[in-house]
Amino acid sequence: MKVRDIVQYSAKALSGYSVRTLLMILAMAIGVASVIVLTALGEGARVFVTREFSSLGTYILIVLPGRSETTGGPPPLLGETPRELTLEDALFLARNSVVRRVAPITVGSAPVSWKHREREVTILGSTESLFDIRQLTMAQGRFLPAGDPTRGSGVCVLGHKLKTEIFGNQSPLGEWVRIGERRFRIIGVLAKKGQSLGLDMGDVAIVPVASAQALFNTSGLFRVLVQANGRDAIQKAKKTILNTIRKRHEGEDDVTVITQDALLSTFDRILLAMTLSVAGIAAISLSVAGILIMNVMLIAVSQRTTEVGLLRAIGAPSRQILRLFLAESAILSLIGAAFGIMLAFLGTWAISRGYPEFPVTVPAWALGAAVFVALLTGLIFGVLPAKRAARLDPVQALSRR
Repeated sequence: MKVRDIVQYSAKALSGYSVRTLLMILAMAIGVASVIVLTALGEGARVFVTREFSSLGTYILIVLPGRSETTGGPPPLLGETPRELTLEDALFLARNSVVRRVAPITVGSAPVSWKHREREVTILGSTESLFDIRQLTMAQGRFLPAGDPTRGSGVCVLGHKLKTEIFGNQSPLGEWVRIGERRFRIIGVLAKKGQSLGLDMGDVAIVPVASAQALFNTSGLFRVLVQANGRDAIQKAKKTILNTIRKRHEGEDDVTVITQDALLSTFDRILLAMTLSVAGIAAISLSVAGILIMNVMLIAVSQRTTEVGLLRAIGAPSRQILRLFLAESAILSLIGAAFGIMLAFLGTWAISRGYPEFPVTVPAWALGAAVFVALLTGLIFGVLPAKRAARLDPVQALSRR
């Protein structure tokens, strides 16, 4: 028999038992859809994390107070800090030739009030360099002015959400707000940026770093963002930062320097492994569909004993019978895979509509892998029924024994 004849014969055989065929196709479709959707979620998580870290800027190093050795306690698992990371330390880092910009950061929480309206928000203390390092944009006014970072001034920049909730449609530029026990004049409003590493940039107030230190009565910094001159300068900048802090802190290595590339590569490996693991777990559902195909095909062999006996009686060899039943399994798997792909795209579309900020991405390799695994599963579990049909004696088969 030609390939076209085998396909036609198998299609007619499957259409003769429509309910049974639809159930097998549904089982295979659900298995394929599960693999694709879960893979898409894992890939989306990887893209989301990469995008979030990229929003920090390019060629970024994060300097944290505390040793990089773990202490066995709760997170962040950094060692005790013999000395605080100070504003003077950050200014020394800016003098290095491999460093393009430095943004010292102090973080706290305080109420922001104007007239009878008040909000408790995150207060960021930094310098004008934060604007370029974090790739911020302004909706109104200007960012923090350049000047001596050690001298605080009474100016602030509001996030877009904070501005809307306090001032509504009114322009806040030039207005005075009270942050904690101090008064600040608004000079700018950030454009919408969304969340970045868990911090909603629309719900913050940014003040000069010295003003933030006075506001929260602290001399230490939360962290320092350093922008290297380029990708090739990142490792050199890291060594320079560690050497500079060591000299200033009396030989103590009491800071941790994390490079953006290292964070991205680590998360990329973790999320890729998670994606493959989740896809592997979902692939188990394909084996369930394969077992269903095997069981139903075994029943089909017993129901079609006379048919198989007739084929053997007119000269069809055992290998031909084997091909016919394997073709039925393959057709079931491919049709189920096609419906599974449609279900998967419908599912990813629904997820993207429900969570528009989460990038649900279906990688091309997942489609090919799902179809291949579905076909392979159908063929593997179709071998036993096919062999059983091929071994039937034509005389006994015709007499239904």
